[in-house]
Amino acid sequence: MSGRLVHVGSAVVDYVYRIDALPAPGTEKTASSYTQVAGGGFNMMVAASRTGMKVVFGGQLGSGPNGDFLRAALASEGIETLTTPSPVIDSGNCVAMISSDAERTFVSWPGAESLLSLDMMAPVSVAPGDWVFTSGYTLSYPGSRDALVDWIEALPADTPLVLDPTPVVVDIPRPILPRILARTTWLSCNRMEAAAIAGPGDVETLASRLLSDHSPKAVGVVIRAGAKGCHIRLADGSAQTSAGFEVNAIDTNGAGDTHIGAFVSALARGAPPFEAARYANAAAAISVTRHGGSSAPTDHEIQTFLSHAGGPPIGLHGRKQEAKHPTA
Repeated sequence: MSGRLVHVGSAVVDYVYRIDALPAPGTEKTASSYTQVAGGGFNMMVAASRTGMKVVFGGQLGSGPNGDFLRAALASEGIETLTTPSPVIDSGNCVAMISSDAERTFVSWPGAESLLSLDMMAPVSVAPGDWVFTSGYTLSYPGSRDALVDWIEALPADTPLVLDPTPVVVDIPRPILPRILARTTWLSCNRMEAAAIAGPGDVETLASRLLSDHSPKAVGVVIRAGAKGCHIRLADGSAQTSAGFEVNAIDTNGAGDTHIGAFVSALARGAPPFEAARYANAAAAISVTRHGGSSAPTDHEIQTFLSHAGGPPIGLHGRKQEAKHPTA
């Protein structure tokens, strides 16, 4: 069995509006539907959990209705929250507008997840075999980044750290970003985020530069390309572009989070990196055929999808035989 995923990113409540297209400045749109769902880091945690990895949450939740909503959502997925609620502020939220072409636009408000301290994180312990994940959002908040980086730098040297820099990577101060990249074991980002860190270049150049110039201790880097799949490069110089799968996408919200969660889960359960990338591509492909950010599939669904796609199943150890999953 693999160790746990200790998630020290952030979870927020998403308010999701579905519209035909984004409104022009000064105009108004009527949404065709609205829903309130757990979002942010919740989506990545769900993907790892549903594919067989034990997940615990070590970030901060609030003490109001948003925090209560998130605690209930995490508990429903079997994910334990290790920290106590913030006594002063509720969890934040994000307004997500999903257009008819399955693209999305976000407006967020940070809450308790943006305020971390070493005292608050004291209950978050890491055991041998555990993996740790964090994201650029938590590293961009002035009230959380210093404590988080100090906590991460104090981790045992053999604890793998997975980093998703997220679109706000440009907001992470340069004294912070190099410190976290220097400790990163696996970096997963899209091409725009990779370029924000490593400068312009094609995907092969970016992957090489991310490893050599920014994360010299990393095992590998994954540059996600949405429906096109991903490019993965390892520290030993080997690289592969793993093609995506053609599906009828209806909602891309949370696809990147699903990809990262499934990739880490596959690695932790024994899959070689290039196979883990293919597994993650399949997980993301399934997720975009469903509404909602936390639409990650189970391991069984992914293996079935891969068998129908004409490829071999991914050999994993310690899989969950039963897991909750959303309807398609």
